[in-house]
Amino acid sequence: MPKKRTPSFITEISLKVDSAQESELLSRFEASRQLYNACLGEAMIRMQLVRDSEAFKQAKKIPRTNKKERSDAFIAARQAYRYSDFDLQNYANQIAKNSKSIAEKIDAQAQQTIAKRAFLASERVMFGRAKKVRFKIPSRFRSVEGKTNKQGLRWKDNELVWGSLKLRPIIDESNEVIMHGLTSPIKYVRLLWRDLNGKRRWYAQLINQGEPYQKKKNYVSDGLMGLDLNISNIAFVGDKKAGLLPFAEKVPTFEKEVAALQRKMQRSQRINNSDNYEPDFEVKKGHRTIRKKGKVKKGKRQWKKSSNYRKASQKKQELQRKKAAYAKTKNREIVNEILRHGKNIKTECVSVKGWQKRYGKAISAKSPGFVQSELIRKAEKAGGTVHKFCTQKTALSQTHLDGSRTKKTLSQRVHHDATGIEMHRDLFSGYLSRHVNQDDRLSLLNAAEAYSGSESILSDAWQEFLNRERVGESESGLIAPERLFDKLKNVDQIAVSSESGRQVNADFQPESA
Repeated sequence: MPKKRTPSFITEISLKVDSAQESELLSRFEASRQLYNACLGEAMIRMQLVRDSEAFKQAKKIPRTNKKERSDAFIAARQAYRYSDFDLQNYANQIAKNSKSIAEKIDAQAQQTIAKRAFLASERVMFGRAKKVRFKIPSRFRSVEGKTNKQGLRWKDNELVWGSLKLRPIIDESNEVIMHGLTSPIKYVRLLWRDLNGKRRWYAQLINQGEPYQKKKNYVSDGLMGLDLNISNIAFVGDKKAGLLPFAEKVPTFEKEVAALQRKMQRSQRINNSDNYEPDFEVKKGHRTIRKKGKVKKGKRQWKKSSNYRKASQKKQELQRKKAAYAKTKNREIVNEILRHGKNIKTECVSVKGWQKRYGKAISAKSPGFVQSELIRKAEKAGGTVHKFCTQKTALSQTHLDGSRTKKTLSQRVHHDATGIEMHRDLFSGYLSRHVNQDDRLSLLNAAEAYSGSESILSDAWQEFLNRERVGESESGLIAPERLFDKLKNVDQIAVSSESGRQVNADFQPESA
């Protein structure tokens, strides 16, 4: 019988580590990395044997309706080649016993968690959720965790204990979040390191049982929330508040600094690895002769990295880390602001991965996918609901309150409704999403009747957005909103003709009030 799952949260605490302790930690992490790579290689071999077996092929032919029979067939195929979490943990313990250095550096519980980590990585490939696995190099293996807080890697008497190592924490007693984590039950502990400004910093992550500390300003309210997710901003419309918030507002890009460091790194590479590049060449353009740098030679090469190159690389990584951390902080503020006004969310089912193919740099800078996932996670954790509806059925950005539809270009940020209403395109879409039913049909009759009560908060949200600094060029040129709901009173709910050039929504069927 599987264990009952309990809610968890993470408390991260900085550690004081001297040179002797760091040397010991690095040796233990190196042993852990070698064990992980060994377990990952063995897991991939066993996984491939299972895939190629006749029992596995026969199991795939069983209809999915026969769940019990299909599941038993897959389990039998796995057991034939000992491809399971339990078997791989036994393999890890055997590897550690054969290698005395690994057994001396890593306890049995840490060995089992490393094996489990390798097994889950191979399972992602087996289930088609990943194309391949990655064997770890020293700079990419950054964490080790225990199994329980009773033995092995554990937190005891406000210290991180790992065998003979005892690491003291840096605790800010005025920090309510940290103190809440220290007073909550601890399931297990994770030890990790990060590079900050070219220096290695060590942290302990306590995986606590219970609910995380909630600041008073980050409360979650009941209520319906309509969202419209865009590439650079998100529009939300609640019962009493609406807003149009830009992602990662005023985040420093460090573009000039990063470009300068990249040029410096490239010059260093060409000077110290001249044999790895093709010779420079000249190209004639009109009356001018332009000298171009040779491309990198194909084939296996060895690269020499000078101390200046490594310093420039560290500076570039630090700038990129600062940018990512700042953007994540600002986007979390957006999530908290939205949840203050409602946790029952209705939003379009959009694919951020699809946006990445077209707007790669913009998606990287703004991270709309992070905001979307955080909203869903926090809303569901707070007991709210999330309803994603199909964009093809609703077409909120094209729909008018009379049932007609008009296609717009992305540069058109103002919605001129057929009823005479003018509103920001994203805010209007967020408002309409509140009136999408569970069957993914838009109730325009209810939306038209309720607009008078929401017009003031929508207009205020638009005005607040105009007062902000412009996020992008597409948002420039917007005009101040006007309240024109009076023009809607005598307008029919169904468009009879399309003389104005708008496409009539033939599928629109108003519901009774």
